[in-house]
Amino acid sequence: MSDRFAQISTNLASIAREFQVRGWAVGTSGNFSAVVDREPLRLAMSPSGIDKGALMAEHILMIDQQVRVISGHAAKPSDESPLHIRIIQERGVGAVLHTHSIWNTILSDLHADEKGLAIEGYEMLKGLEGVSTHQHREWLPILENSQDMSALADSIGGTLRKHKGAHAFLIRRHGLYSWGENLAQAKRHVEIIEFLLEATGRALLIRKPQVRS
Repeated sequence: MSDRFAQISTNLASIAREFQVRGWAVGTSGNFSAVVDREPLRLAMSPSGIDKGALMAEHILMIDQQVRVISGHAAKPSDESPLHIRIIQERGVGAVLHTHSIWNTILSDLHADEKGLAIEGYEMLKGLEGVSTHQHREWLPILENSQDMSALADSIGGTLRKHKGAHAFLIRRHGLYSWGENLAQAKRHVEIIEFLLEATGRALLIRKPQVRS
């Protein structure tokens, strides 16, 4: 394997362990990828069924565009690998990160009927690539969950083409997908959006009228 793959694997595993500590990828939830080569497409991909708190660089797989493992590992890539590949193809990005936090799971359900969640007015929005003001309105599309990865990938493709300015999307009662030109940018986007989702959720709790006994 190349030095590039080795370095990406180290960084992916480190991010996964950090996200596990932060409660965004507990147990075996979450999956993470980064582009190693574009032509032909080669991805460093987290494996299926491994506790993200124990994920190490040597666990990271290399897969091709058909989700075939080409790194000699016996492990299976994440079932959601086709979703990562579709995002990379649609957006031309270099990394995709998927988290399962409490807040993104709850809000993806609460706002499912609206097909998305708008977040605006927060200074932290300026952490998103291309955003220069707190007055920015970020729309997070919400897709229905499915175990049919091909159908879900097609739904994601349509959503990304429709919402070209989106930095992320939610899958109902499932989690958050975000991306970036590289791992550092993708990680920053997840951190910013997870912060904004938690702030949004906590604000709902604070504003909810208290029932007096």
